[in-house]
Amino acid sequence: MSVLIKGGTVVTADQTLRTDILCVDGKIQQIAEAIDKPGQCEEIDAGGQYIMPGGIDPHTHMQLPFMGTVASEDFFTGTAAGLAGGTTMIIDFVIPGPQQNLMEAYHQWREWAQKAVADYSFHVAVTWWDDSVHRDMGTLVREHGVNSFKHFMAYKGAIMIDDEIMVSSFSRALELGAVPTVHAENGELVFRLQNDLFSRGITGPEGHPLSRPPEVEGEAANRAIRIAEVLNVPVYIVHVSARQALEAVTRARNEGQRVFGEVLAGHLLIDDSVYLDTDWGRAAAHVMSPPFRPKEHQAALWRGLQSGNLQTTATDHCCFCFDQKAMGREDFRKIPNGTGGVENRMEVLWHHGVNTGRLTMNEFVRVTSTNAAQIFNIYPRKGSITVGADADLVVWDPEASKTISAKTHHHNVDFNIFEGMTVKGCASHTISNGKVVYADGKLKVEKGAGNYVNRPPYAPFYDAVQKQSRAKAPTPVNR
Repeated sequence: MSVLIKGGTVVTADQTLRTDILCVDGKIQQIAEAIDKPGQCEEIDAGGQYIMPGGIDPHTHMQLPFMGTVASEDFFTGTAAGLAGGTTMIIDFVIPGPQQNLMEAYHQWREWAQKAVADYSFHVAVTWWDDSVHRDMGTLVREHGVNSFKHFMAYKGAIMIDDEIMVSSFSRALELGAVPTVHAENGELVFRLQNDLFSRGITGPEGHPLSRPPEVEGEAANRAIRIAEVLNVPVYIVHVSARQALEAVTRARNEGQRVFGEVLAGHLLIDDSVYLDTDWGRAAAHVMSPPFRPKEHQAALWRGLQSGNLQTTATDHCCFCFDQKAMGREDFRKIPNGTGGVENRMEVLWHHGVNTGRLTMNEFVRVTSTNAAQIFNIYPRKGSITVGADADLVVWDPEASKTISAKTHHHNVDFNIFEGMTVKGCASHTISNGKVVYADGKLKVEKGAGNYVNRPPYAPFYDAVQKQSRAKAPTPVNR
């Protein structure tokens, strides 16, 4: 089956032009003006609309076992919801438990993801260290298309790592041509602040942001960045939520260090007043880490995105329903951390970014798709509109509007952090692997249609980095 998109304006990270697009056998076959419709071809009239690369959400957690429960969104419902909002690929996380074999965890997540309806890939977390972890990292890179490894500096007593493990893993990533990614919060400080607040009788959701102030994120981000600097390895800081963490990223980038920063749509638009909601359930529904911050941090994050010091936008999509959040009704430390957003990321960023003049349309494409594809080495297969690229596209109606609500979203969760927000600019059609999977408000998905995407290592760049390091090494002095 072929798909012909006619009459629209193509918008990519670097150009805007009026042209038609023909997709055949899951690939973009032709880009030209006035393409004639071939036989047995589905045609989309994109008049007055934009055609953009499908969104890539580089940070999701579908079906995640976490804090005594399992995220309500699985790989079927989560990827389907993403398609409804124009996101055609996710990069999820394999998170081994303490002492769990990395390969065992990886194969478990691959099994869970077989029901995905859109393309996906995985970062793999390093949660402990021994010779088997060192070996498995090599196997994952060379045989399974993994080129990024996650490091949690938070969640003491569970998946938090110390500096020794981080140095070992960063060093191994450099050898393999992989990128370390980091959840930057000082876990020891968080642990102590949580216990202190609870001992003083602060048990509700308001204790969550108090136990994770911006400074704990700023300290951890700076520490991870400086460790990466010494080892001469690039580093990717996930969900930058605080001005202090952004300043650490910006400072390092200004010094010429290879540092990437990710920001969540929620952190750009929601402030910490949500934790003071008199309805316990609504307040608890916003509990995620890092937490939502005071308004000054949102302004700083927008500037970071506009300046290019933050390159990607994500959601950290990790859904827990009200009854799951209620596990922490008497103790905020036990509220499962996570919120949703994979369906709404592109809508809210268009409305609050493009419609306000904060972002150009081309910048929007860059931060919702192209930059992630380039950083994680799947460009131009993903994140581009070029002949031979995967036919993952979104037809975007800039005049369409909707009011976001848990009553109408496709997420498998009973709350939406953007509840009641009216946005202008939405996906009218989503094409995944050359098939129209969302059109005019209706999903047409097939369980298991999503493909696992291999992401090659960065050998040429890393070879150059290591040569540079050797060139800088001092000559031994004989005494």
